Amino acid sequence: MPGTVAAPRGGVLRDLYDRYETVRDALSRIDKAAGGLGLPDISTRLIEDDGTSDRRGPEVQYLEIFAVSLATHHMLVAEGVEPIAIVGQSIGELWALAAAGHLPVEDAARLAVARSQALTRQSWRGKMLAVGVDGRRAESLAGLIDHPHLVLACENAPRQSVISGPEELIRHVERVAEALGWPSLPLDVPHPTHTPAMAQAARDLRTTAPRVAYGSGRWRVRSPWLGRDVGDDDPVDLVAGALTARVRMLQTVRELHAAGADVFVECGEWPVVTKFVESSVPGVRCVVPLSESDPVAAVRALAEDSTAIGAFSSRPSARPSDRLLPSARASAPAPAGPPSAVAVVEEPARASVPVSAAPAPYTEPVAPPAPAVPVIAAAPPVPADPVISYAPPAPATAQAAAAPVTQAAPVDAVAPPSAGLDYETVLAELRTLYGDFLGYPPDLLGEDDGLESELGVESLKQVTLLGRVSERYDLPDLRSNSSLLTAGTLRRIAEGVVQGRAEAAG
Repeated sequence: MPGTVAAPRGGVLRDLYDRYETVRDALSRIDKAAGGLGLPDISTRLIEDDGTSDRRGPEVQYLEIFAVSLATHHMLVAEGVEPIAIVGQSIGELWALAAAGHLPVEDAARLAVARSQALTRQSWRGKMLAVGVDGRRAESLAGLIDHPHLVLACENAPRQSVISGPEELIRHVERVAEALGWPSLPLDVPHPTHTPAMAQAARDLRTTAPRVAYGSGRWRVRSPWLGRDVGDDDPVDLVAGALTARVRMLQTVRELHAAGADVFVECGEWPVVTKFVESSVPGVRCVVPLSESDPVAAVRALAEDSTAIGAFSSRPSARPSDRLLPSARASAPAPAGPPSAVAVVEEPARASVPVSAAPAPYTEPVAPPAPAVPVIAAAPPVPADPVISYAPPAPATAQAAAAPVTQAAPVDAVAPPSAGLDYETVLAELRTLYGDFLGYPPDLLGEDDGLESELGVESLKQVTLLGRVSERYDLPDLRSNSSLLTAGTLRRIAEGVVQGRAEAAG
């Protein structure tokens, strides 16, 4: 199940709500818990695309992510897809406990809100930074500054880690990563966590959170921070403990795969955690139903036709190079766009490819020694319980993908922008810029092709490219436009450039 990702799209659960009684029941329970806490209905925006703002505070954002995750899980079960284990990333572990039947839905919703409120009360001004290197290097990078609250927070994939720490120190880390040529991306999350700095919020949560009923559950829940299955652990202690602990998703995925799991299903809107899975264990089958044009058909195919291994990959093979070889194209429709969760599922009994089929042996990549880095003076100690005002940021962007950015020609190697910034002119210039960077012929870059879902441009590469576009057209805010990272196409970027230049000129 997903951690903190972007707020879901309006109307994303309309079809599932109409089809499945279990989905309607789950959303009703979440709405009931939200209403009892003075929050608005969670399901209305997800069922009806009524234009309601998704910027309604972190508690609503968390409960919307919970609703999407739980609804996807109920769709899977209703269509005959049985998980052998459910994995949650960060707060997603709470969604996993509810999906597995360990917690009543209402109790999980109330505990999620209590967690958010405890973090808000601490008012810690921190930040999380995704870095496109392995955990060992990321930990060394954080160690250069030698601050107790600046730590390796998440090991997501062989080349994707997350560092968490005080905002001013994260800026230092970002500069050092840039000097080393390591791609990085600040994560816009409401509450940075997985650092010892969260000890105060963890104590607060243990003291104030309502104790919740706990059942034996129907399915296993594998905890990436405990490094084991959840047993009879107290739910409040589990959620509080995760606030200061490191999330070891890479290790968890490899352990599940070694135990026989070959199919991973993401219970969110877009491929996020499944990217980590694909990078950690190449060759496994990953499915993200809500990213498909017909989620129900994708799930039914998963349950009924396990031989279609490549048909429902979270990233269909539709890159320009595939277009030159039509026989190599994937048969599935392209996903609607990019941010999501992982349930590990068994192939059905009638499947012709058994889940226990021996996987190819995995060889840990040997990274070259890191280049010398500048020495940064240690920051002064931070008081144990700092009191800093809190301003809720915008919803989270999609988590960064696990691949380093390719070196490309400097910005000034591209011709200066044309004087007339009409849409067609900008689009042609973007095709040239993106084609030169990616090594694709510009005429093969469709204006409506999803940069990530169809062209395979990883999130960190998109950040680099948006930076080049923003410099080229003198639009400094373009790089931070999360919608261009989560559902980016050349059309949307070109429209953003034309609009931004028009506003600047006006």
